[in-house]
Amino acid sequence: MRDSGTGHEPPSVRGSRTEHEPPSVRGSRTEHEPPSVRGSRTEHEPPSVRGSRTEHEPPSVRDVGMEREAGGRGARAGGPSPQAVADAFDATRLTQARHLAALTKKEVAEHLGVSPAAVGQYESGVTRPRPDLIPRLAEVLAVPMAFFLPGRPHGKLDGSMAHFRSLRSTRAYQRAKAVAFVEQVWELTYALEKRVQLPLVDLPGFAGGEMHSDLPRDPAGAARALRAHWGLGTGPIGHLVRRMESHGIVVAFPRHDPDAVTVDAFSTSSLPRPIVVLTPNRFDDIYRHRFTAAHELGHLVLHGDTAAGDTHQEREADAFAAEFLTPRDSILPQLPLRADLRRLAELRLTWGVSVDSLLYRCRETGLLSDSAAGRAYQRLAALREQPGFTNEPVSGYPGEQPVLLAQAFELAGRESGLSAAMLAQELAWPIARVRELIGLPDRRPSLKLVP
Repeated sequence: MRDSGTGHEPPSVRGSRTEHEPPSVRGSRTEHEPPSVRGSRTEHEPPSVRGSRTEHEPPSVRDVGMEREAGGRGARAGGPSPQAVADAFDATRLTQARHLAALTKKEVAEHLGVSPAAVGQYESGVTRPRPDLIPRLAEVLAVPMAFFLPGRPHGKLDGSMAHFRSLRSTRAYQRAKAVAFVEQVWELTYALEKRVQLPLVDLPGFAGGEMHSDLPRDPAGAARALRAHWGLGTGPIGHLVRRMESHGIVVAFPRHDPDAVTVDAFSTSSLPRPIVVLTPNRFDDIYRHRFTAAHELGHLVLHGDTAAGDTHQEREADAFAAEFLTPRDSILPQLPLRADLRRLAELRLTWGVSVDSLLYRCRETGLLSDSAAGRAYQRLAALREQPGFTNEPVSGYPGEQPVLLAQAFELAGRESGLSAAMLAQELAWPIARVRELIGLPDRRPSLKLVP
């Protein structure tokens, strides 16, 4: 993508300025100043919000003891015993762990040698698993035994308050896994935010998990209003993901998950910070990636106060994304009067949107009839492997990859000695999970058979 020429720099963190690379730079490092360390440890207690509930550590949890060895699953020196975990068992953590593992109650029951009804009772809090089942339960769900202890902040999210871009093709267990993932993203953010000052949320109408936007309700009007609020002008937007982060939105870009190939992207504004998750599961293309980010931003702005799942909402989010990335008054004079695909390929580089999106823009603005647009899409399908029309990997555009959590972790490590192992102990997660959500390289060796 070419430099937009807008001269816009997103608001800085704690008063310093953030340097963003121009859209035309590919593969180079984007300068993004990390958040600042808090002067002292601040107990940030997000308010109880609609669709979520935050629990804080009761004093009794310290008596149980957390895992001393990050990522451990069994009873280890200094860690909780199976009896202690069974006595203080948190039913909601079992549900979360099961969803993260993408297992049914029946599958968990088979591993434990109990009935599915028994697992259901564990999750509802009617009964607790026996102490002898705790180590096996932790092993099956790939979490430390301490994971099942209460007392850690838990951003409980109602699945109806998470927007999925490919809702109809996403199965229930995949949605549940995605919701549990968002909960963990917030828990990690909360842990880092106790140590580091993250950018304030600058989303009109958002207040601690409640969204009452005062922007126009129509998608195009809301897109133009948010552009004006963020000072983006009317030209192309460079580094969309970094700009969203600079306005306090947490963006996650997890690794490819073979178990959730139909999950395209999802978002929620029902936690103390708005969260957007962009996945590489279906497409690895920078132009679709940017449109998807704008689509989820549209959900945050337009649908934060309504239950998700309406196809009408998806169309509204698409309309928001189109106007946000390519304002009608700015793009219309540049669009060809006929289906000139080469011209649209040039505009793709300038505006950072796909040729498909630009063709749709031509049709909705009346430049192309439905039949002419249909023939253009057929021609475009034949050009997919040609230069100018192929997918471009997101990895080639650092400015469209999230860094907020990684930079917060890096800063906390530099100033206070925070490590992934310390976070794993605090969150009661496997250390590999901490590294994955922060975006750190996987240290596990890659082994291959010798032919």
